[in-house]
Amino acid sequence: MDSEIKTAILRLLDFCQANDWAGYDPYDALNSTVLEALPFLNSRIPRIVLTQGLKRSPFNIRKLLFIPKVQNAKAIALFLAAFIKLSRAEEVNLGHLIPTMVDRLIALRSPGVPYWCWGYSFPWQTRTIIVPAGAPNLVCTTFVASALLDAYEQSQNSACLSMAVSAAEYILNELYWSGDGSAAGFSYPQPSLQLEVHNANFLAAALLCRVYKHTGEEKFIAPALRVARYSAAKQRADGSWWYAEEPSQRWIDNFHTGYNLCALRSIRRDSNTAEFDSCIRKGFDFYRAHFFREDGAVRYFHDRTYPIDIHCVAQSIITLVELQDLDSSNIPLARSVLQWAVNRMWNDRGYFYYRVLRSGTIRTPYMRWSLAWMFLAMSTLLCDSHVAAKNPLTETSPSFVEAC
Repeated sequence: MDSEIKTAILRLLDFCQANDWAGYDPYDALNSTVLEALPFLNSRIPRIVLTQGLKRSPFNIRKLLFIPKVQNAKAIALFLAAFIKLSRAEEVNLGHLIPTMVDRLIALRSPGVPYWCWGYSFPWQTRTIIVPAGAPNLVCTTFVASALLDAYEQSQNSACLSMAVSAAEYILNELYWSGDGSAAGFSYPQPSLQLEVHNANFLAAALLCRVYKHTGEEKFIAPALRVARYSAAKQRADGSWWYAEEPSQRWIDNFHTGYNLCALRSIRRDSNTAEFDSCIRKGFDFYRAHFFREDGAVRYFHDRTYPIDIHCVAQSIITLVELQDLDSSNIPLARSVLQWAVNRMWNDRGYFYYRVLRSGTIRTPYMRWSLAWMFLAMSTLLCDSHVAAKNPLTETSPSFVEAC
């Protein structure tokens, strides 16, 4: 299967390069210039309706709505992380693209902020507020900073480390909050919202632990572990987490659970602690039991099959590889997941579809949500195979993902 993965990587690469790494996004409806021409539509309810309608539509009508293809910092970061993996594994030589991706991240930095931080390339309406395009947020910033740390570890480029440290300082100084008792978290999607969003907490805590490992600065480690402990304590008896603790946000989904597990594994590695091991074990057992069909299809939600979403496919592959030491069948399952997606969600033009529904397929290629994530997932699986072939895993050797 490795040759097939490599072929798919190169074809997807050609498609993304041909589009200059720019594309549409499931949530880019508010980039429409129609909202400027018809200002009565530019209010909370119409913005939500337009965003959800366009996201769910089986037809891509963005050209009709004058929505441009744009570059997204998170997508660029995912490509950067993938290029570094492939370069280390010596499977596909894309090292020449690494400086290009770093330069693009520099150009896409959120404006008017004293820290290095990043946001999405579109405004987005939450239930209560609108987040402007380019406004920094925790999730986008953590993924970019993590990719920059990958670049630093590969080339010792001090500029990449400096940007990642600045991003960690943004999260620590602007987003960290603590309350009574053990309560603590990182604000998302904006600094004013002190919500308990568990994947945001774990992702930010993981980044701070990783920056601490590189810098030795104690200011990063204590808040990171306090927040991680708080969200770990919110794990439910069956091993799952709600997306967040607000009553309207109590759902359990595939890719956010995958974020939680991978971030906890990263925290374990970079803070040299085993205190979250039982939490990871319980969460992983729930993940394996609820998000995979026998044929390799992955579920978005824990209690129903549809929609089958390409982002969930990608994160499932990454999570299975990252936690392969917990179950010897993880890698065969990851390959089965990829094969299912290639059979049912791959277009011969070189891209993956967005979603398979009970009644059909949404075939729109989304640069951030779909293509960048699948590029990283396939690169992760190929890198794992390369390292496994060169260094068979023993009980004392590092996981394949760590070696990559």
